[in-house]
Parts: sequence; structure tokens; C-alpha cells
Amino acid sequence: MKYFFLILTFFALNSFSQENLLQSGPMVGYAEMREVLLWVQTKKAAEVKIRYQNVANKSQVFWTNVIKTRKESGFTAKLLADSVEAGAKYEYELFINNQKINLSYKTEFQSLPIWKFRTEPPNFSFATGSGTYVNEEKYDRPGKGYGGEYEIFPKMLEKKPDFMIWLGDNIYLREADWGSWTGIVHRYTHTRSFPQMQAFLASVHQYAIWDDHDAGDNDTDGSFWKKDETLKAFELFWANTSYGFNDMKGTMSFFRWNDVDFIMLDNRYYREPNKKVGENKTQLGKQQLEWLKNSLATSEATFKFVVLGGQFLTSVKDFETYMNNGFQNERQEIIDFIVQNNIKNVIFLVGDRHYSEMSVLKKQGQPTIYEATISPLLSTPSYSAVKEKNDFRVEGTAVFERNFGIFEVSDTFKNRKITIRCFSVQGKELWNYVIEKEN
Repeated sequence: MKYFFLILTFFALNSFSQENLLQSGPMVGYAEMREVLLWVQTKKAAEVKIRYQNVANKSQVFWTNVIKTRKESGFTAKLLADSVEAGAKYEYELFINNQKINLSYKTEFQSLPIWKFRTEPPNFSFATGSGTYVNEEKYDRPGKGYGGEYEIFPKMLEKKPDFMIWLGDNIYLREADWGSWTGIVHRYTHTRSFPQMQAFLASVHQYAIWDDHDAGDNDTDGSFWKKDETLKAFELFWANTSYGFNDMKGTMSFFRWNDVDFIMLDNRYYREPNKKVGENKTQLGKQQLEWLKNSLATSEATFKFVVLGGQFLTSVKDFETYMNNGFQNERQEIIDFIVQNNIKNVIFLVGDRHYSEMSVLKKQGQPTIYEATISPLLSTPSYSAVKEKNDFRVEGTAVFERNFGIFEVSDTFKNRKITIRCFSVQGKELWNYVIEKEN
């Protein structure tokens, strides 16, 4: 009997020790019809894998690949669930060193359905926002913490979105961080380990772009000497479908959810400096600009989201808007391309500005162009922006407090629409706006 209890004690302690190895996650990444990517981070080198099963048919159990985490990769692992069926929901369990990790929240993911030529496009919703500053007093500026109201993530989870799009400034590299790989990994680890975020990461699919505070220091541009290292960290800590294309480096990516396309842009890797004199400056670089145009021109999606770190459509010439710092001609080139090619149902989804608003560019005989700015999640709101005069702002949509967005795509293909809702930290609806499909 004594040996029996010793064995039980050994297994209990071993299981507990494996749970102590979990640093952050698990996080659900991109979803396709035949595979889903999951992510996890450990505290030190360990073997990780995930067991999953179809909620509707639990007779079969599947396993992802096994990854051994390493210090040089931030102890992160990407685990591929490649035995999924289209249009199904799955429950999953995390194992570290062959021991199941007990989590207090729901762990599940979904695969995309096959619907084209069969049914109407399925309805879905997604969450979005930018500016995720998690205070760390030791490395922050003196005074009141820049981040706050951390209860926003549980409130976002209550809305039951299918996925989340992070609009940049997802980690806020500090002075002690951006000059070294050690600092960059520390900042990602500190933010990703945020307790209030874990349940949200574990059951909502996550996609991300970056902005200046992810790419380097404030107002980072293509001259930043550590941009390849911050790009490497972005790739390690997010589970997007891709990071650049062919020989085009950067965080740009693309995904399709049912009948909607999401073109994810990188406005930092090729960006010319704000203070550089010139009227024909670029944020995207020639190759990415052409890719954006081609993606819009070839897309047959009902709605086409262009996801960008800073404001594009606004008429305001301040801070890092596209109208400011010599980037206005590139902005106009993109607008002209949309108009000349009669590309309908284009929506720019942007962050960065520390306030939210809806903008609409509507002219007779031309496709309407929309922009939804959703910011900030945890960072301090910009109270000075109250005085800004955006000619395209929809009255009643300017919000100068921490907030998040929920986008609901619904109705039949013919009558497809998007309902955009802006919520406070407490989950109270602040405004809503409906975009109806232009046929």
C-alpha cells in the first residue's frame, strides 16, 4: 500500500510539474477546410503535442505533430491539426512531456465549411482591435501605467466571435526590448502570458498584422536595424497563414473566411521615414502595392477587407495617417485603382490612432469605400483627437475610450451585409453601422 501511494504521489507531482512548464497558450491560429494551426509556449525546453476530436463524433482521436520547444525560438511551438473534416468543431487537449495539462477554460477550434455551390454563405462574426499595452512597471515610463481595463478580453469572449484580427501595436516594445533578441522575446512572452487573455486565445481563432510598436520603436519604418529580428519574433508568436510571399518579406498575409477576403498588409517593413522629405513616398513598397492591387482586382469575395496598421481613408493630416508625411499620393493611387476597376465592397480595417470611428467615401457613380478604425484595446486613449475633423467620419461613431469591435457577416448572398458594433470595455454597445452589399 505504501508503494501504491508513492506511485500516485509521483504521478501527481509529475503532472503538476508539466503544468508549471506552460508559459502561455494554447492559442488557436488560422483555420482552413483541411487543417488548423495551434500554438503554445513553454517555460523551458519540452515536448508538446495536442490531442483533438470532433465534437459531433468522439469515436476517433487525432494527434498533432510533436514539437520540442527551444530557447532560440522563444520556447514556442506550432502544432498542425491536419486530420480535420470541413465544417466541424473540435475539442482539444494540450500535452507537455506526455502529460495532459488541465486548463480551467474551454479549448476548441473549428474548420471552415464547404459551402460554395451548395448553400448560402454561412454567417459568422469576428472581433478586432489594436493597442494592447500590458503594464510592466520595471520597464515602463514613470507615472501612471499606460495600459489598463484588462477585463476587456473576457468581455470580447462573451460575444462569441469566430476569430480575432489584431490590428497592430499588439505588444509595445519598450526601450529595453527593441535592441536585442532577448528583449524582443521577453516583450512577446510578457504580453502573451497575460492571464485575462488566455481563455480568449484558446477558443477563438487568431490572426494578426503589426504596427510600429511590434516592428520596433515608436514610428518605426523600413530603416529600423532590427526589423528582421522583430519579423522573426512575429512569425514565432503568431499563427497566420503566411508571412510575406515568395521573395517579398514582411508580415503581409491573406485569408478567406467563407465568402469574405482579408488582405493583411505590412505598413512598416518597407515604409519610408515620416520625416523624409518627399511627395511620392511609400508605406507599402512597390511590390506589396502591386500585390494589394492584384488581390483586390482578382477577388470574387462578397466583401474585401484591407487590414492596415494606421488610418488610410481619413482626411486628417496628423500623426501617422496616410494623408500625412508625404504618403497622400500612394493613398490616392489606391483609391483611384479601386474606382477605375469598379471594385465594390472594399472595407479598410485599421487601428493605431487610439480612438475609433467609421469613415465612408461615397461619390455618385463610384463604388463606396469604407474604413473602420478600432482602437485602443488596453492602451491609453487619445483625448487630443477629439478636435480632429475627418471629412468622411460617420456622425456619432467617434469613441475616445478603450473599446473593441465585433463584425457580424449575415444574410443571404444576394442581401449580404456586415453589422459593425463598437463596444466599451464593459461590453456596452457604443455604436453600430451596417454595410449592405453593393451588387
